Amino acid sequence: MTFDWAAIPEMMPQLLSGLRVTVLATLVIMAIALVVALPIALARMSHNPLLRLPSTVYVQVLRGTPVLLQLFYLYYVLPFAGIELNAWTAGIIGMSAAYSAYLSEIYRAGIEAIDRGQTEAALSLGMSRVQVMRIVVLPQAFRIVIPPIGNMFVGLFKDTSLLSILTIRELMFQGQLIAATNFRHITIFTVIAVLYLAVCWPSAAIIDRLEKQLKATPTDKGTAGGSRGWPAGQVATPETMA
Repeated sequence: MTFDWAAIPEMMPQLLSGLRVTVLATLVIMAIALVVALPIALARMSHNPLLRLPSTVYVQVLRGTPVLLQLFYLYYVLPFAGIELNAWTAGIIGMSAAYSAYLSEIYRAGIEAIDRGQTEAALSLGMSRVQVMRIVVLPQAFRIVIPPIGNMFVGLFKDTSLLSILTIRELMFQGQLIAATNFRHITIFTVIAVLYLAVCWPSAAIIDRLEKQLKATPTDKGTAGGSRGWPAGQVATPETMA
């Protein structure tokens, strides 16, 4: 069996249809995970055990089990308990939950990377803890976590291939359907690999460029003895954030 160039035009419409589904699923899952991950990260850092313990269990369970298993459980096991989800609902919930657990740890690492001296100084100025988190900590933390979040986005785009087990017609599932009818496996899966690379490679280049720009910002220079991203001796306050 050899690579068949003549077969590509025939299969491309179906593969591009699958690629559109893959991109849509990636955007929806990432949007949900980004929103859900932040309160989970904050709960993990809370001194209140009623917030910290459930969020810790959530993160550890989802990070400690394969995403594929979680999707199987939602789609094939829950119906035995009387809970039936369609393929799209199970896929979006399952992958959003899994990625929110991973992203929450990225958020938490970014928040904890901010010098505690800035928080203490802002509190001494009369700011509430909510104001400190919103005005002082989170803007700096988001700058730190943008590169790893970008890498997670690329990883999610590839991991959406797991949705094929739920019969969602994303790129890999469409490829499997075509392969089951014309048996041109080399051609089909090579084209699929090229389509994945066509999205992932430019995305990774953009992320690398963004990371270099963030590292090269003026606030990172001349800060010896100072806090991350702030001139030496200067405290992050509402005035300095403006």
